[in-house]
Amino acid sequence: MNDNTLGRRGLLRTAVAGAALLPVAAAATPAAAGEPQPQPQSQPQQPPQGGGETAFTWLGNSGWRIEGNGHTVLFDPYLTRFPTHGFDPATPLTVATELVDRHIGEPELVLVSHSHWDHFNDVPYIAKSRGVRVVGTATTCHLLQAMGVPAAQLVVVKGGEVLDFGGYTVRVVAALHSRNAKYRYWAPGTLTAPPATPPGTIGELVEGDTLAFQVRFGDGPSTLLTGASDFVEHTYAGLRPDIAMIAVESTARTTHQYVPRLLRTLDFPRTVVPVHWDDFESPLAEPAVQDPGMDLDGLLTQVRQLSPRTRVIRPEHLATLRLR
Repeated sequence: MNDNTLGRRGLLRTAVAGAALLPVAAAATPAAAGEPQPQPQSQPQQPPQGGGETAFTWLGNSGWRIEGNGHTVLFDPYLTRFPTHGFDPATPLTVATELVDRHIGEPELVLVSHSHWDHFNDVPYIAKSRGVRVVGTATTCHLLQAMGVPAAQLVVVKGGEVLDFGGYTVRVVAALHSRNAKYRYWAPGTLTAPPATPPGTIGELVEGDTLAFQVRFGDGPSTLLTGASDFVEHTYAGLRPDIAMIAVESTARTTHQYVPRLLRTLDFPRTVVPVHWDDFESPLAEPAVQDPGMDLDGLLTQVRQLSPRTRVIRPEHLATLRLR
């Protein structure tokens, strides 16, 4: 698969393992003569060891395993994907531990956008079994404490922090959650202390505000990770990520001009990867099934029209993207 698109800051070389690469509008600029072209791969590659390349393995929904510069970070890792029978708040929480262990690698950090089950459910198990640090809101950390994660592993953030973990940096960005067709949040709320009893159902995992994270490994690409389809323009201004993992909005489109405003605010990233569009209940081992309530086609169309030089990659479950 040849990549002949020049991005805002230079040539993007993309090797995609099992992912669908969506062509941008015509008139892409040819690659420089003699530039080596990456080839599609049938299996995910090994994590990169250098600093200039980052590997992203899609864990479904907004979840990623991210590897670069000798480090591994997880974002919103939800692999269990149990049925909720129409988002019934009384659905009990459960963790498929063998499945989680099989696909998370050797993480040293977990980033959590917010505390809804489809972003948070597997995090307590990962934190306790691997002893890794978790970065999230106060609500996220209160829930984790109630579920047995030691406070020493928890990093509370609010948005605006730039954290240096040695070999990679994490910029924390205040964001917003999407709303349903009635302009309401699902399971809103914040916690000021750990609950007296551990949560046992999806309805007990309240949102607790929403964050985005911009990560960069060494001299690799800067990547904005989002877990919900709304944002705060002044907190996103100036980020200018090379890669933007953009949560797809619902077909209700209750957020005004979500995609156009987001692309302009981010200064038209050279690569966009749509996330949070699959049904997040079908098994992770199977191809991603689009949730009919998510406007994936609308996002793809708008990106093509508004930013024709942006490369769009539609991910596939457990496929690895190696990006520079």
